[in-house]
Amino acid sequence: MHRRDFLRLTGVTALLPTLSAWGQSQDRPSVLFMCIDDLNDWVGCLGGHPDVKTPNLDRLAARGVLFTNAHCSAPACNPSRASLMTGILPSSSGVYHNPNPWRRSAALKNAVTIPQHFMAHGYSAVGGGKIYHGAFPDPLSWQAYFPSQKKNKPNDPTPKDRPLNGIPRTAHFDWGPVPVTDEAMGDSQVADWAIGELKKKHNKPFFLGCGFFRPHLPWYVPQKYFDMYPVDKITLPNVKEDDLDDVPPLGRKMAKPQGDHRKVLQHRQWRKAVQGYLASITFVDTCVGRVIDALDASAYRDNTIIILWSDHGWHLGEKLHWRKFALWEEATHNVMMMVAPGVTRPNQRCARPVTLLDIYPTLVELCDLERKPELEGRSLVRLLKDPNATWDRPALTTHGRHNHSLRTERWRYTRYSDGTEELYDHERDPLEWTNLADDPQHAEQKKKLAAWLPKTNVPEIERGK
Repeated sequence: MHRRDFLRLTGVTALLPTLSAWGQSQDRPSVLFMCIDDLNDWVGCLGGHPDVKTPNLDRLAARGVLFTNAHCSAPACNPSRASLMTGILPSSSGVYHNPNPWRRSAALKNAVTIPQHFMAHGYSAVGGGKIYHGAFPDPLSWQAYFPSQKKNKPNDPTPKDRPLNGIPRTAHFDWGPVPVTDEAMGDSQVADWAIGELKKKHNKPFFLGCGFFRPHLPWYVPQKYFDMYPVDKITLPNVKEDDLDDVPPLGRKMAKPQGDHRKVLQHRQWRKAVQGYLASITFVDTCVGRVIDALDASAYRDNTIIILWSDHGWHLGEKLHWRKFALWEEATHNVMMMVAPGVTRPNQRCARPVTLLDIYPTLVELCDLERKPELEGRSLVRLLKDPNATWDRPALTTHGRHNHSLRTERWRYTRYSDGTEELYDHERDPLEWTNLADDPQHAEQKKKLAAWLPKTNVPEIERGK
């Protein structure tokens, strides 16, 4: 028997009693599961940047619950997405970095992913675009995929004479307009595909995964999106030039201030880089809006759960750092919003610290699927019903073995693999400029937070291509 068939069979047969009790699950809600790559909190409803234009994300957030203090399990595409889709922490799986083939993890080899669990309960499950990290698609998770089970991302147009920003030897660390229409962009094609799925007649509830690539690098989108952000009026991030002076060596190593940041300053590209990121955000916001409009025009509007998330945040010079791959607020803070008919109310904001790991158990509870005790997240349903409900658990983010950061509503506590620490008070220091870890008056606070650090830190699995 082929391994794919074996895993599918074991996932389904384990749930046969549930299926027989629920029949074809016609009364269960469908799920529109949307994700956006590399989107930080520069979204209008989160207030992360004063210039950004995200009308569609803002109106979606207004329909349900916006989690204003949501964080990723890992600040990199592969470990973040593998953790979300399986419900298992990086510290339990050994999938810490992008080159880790996550199905080779002993903990994840036979893991039942979110769409697999839905298929086992009578749902159809199809996906399109970037949901898993591009190098490691998972055909086991889907009955069909766009563009294909092995090629999850449509091609994007690329400009001539790259790099456009004049920074040499930076691969896809580039930005600028491309002379094409929206229709030529891969994310627009993913939106078209999702719209087509929503127009179909479905005889059973569906799990529809829709993954958008922008604002992942390179920031190449049509000219009209750049025109929305005149470069001479761009607001740059508020950056403290000596911000790394009180950061431990391992944190400074993650920041790499002599890498991207030095190049951006040397080539006077900071404003143009921010322009490219903002333009890419507004482009993907347009794609999201088209899919939401299609759902609203469909027969499934009133019985479909909508969840939208981004896989992690992104630095644009804060802490003298660019990209993700770090444990500060800019890298860990992500977008997460949910609309659940009959459960959520419009215009709700939740400031409790939650993580992407919580999505799997939340969907299980919302759709009344069989509970999975191995999931390491916590259902958010009580917060969907009451965003001010009690919540005692901090959000955990891991970047590499034994490197962890915990976020509460007030504090961020980070401990690196060598035992060095950072502690920030977000009430007084929302930009994380002053490391309080060595201040004796905060010793008890550090001790309380450290109790939430993972007790298990399995070795990193072997890296692949």
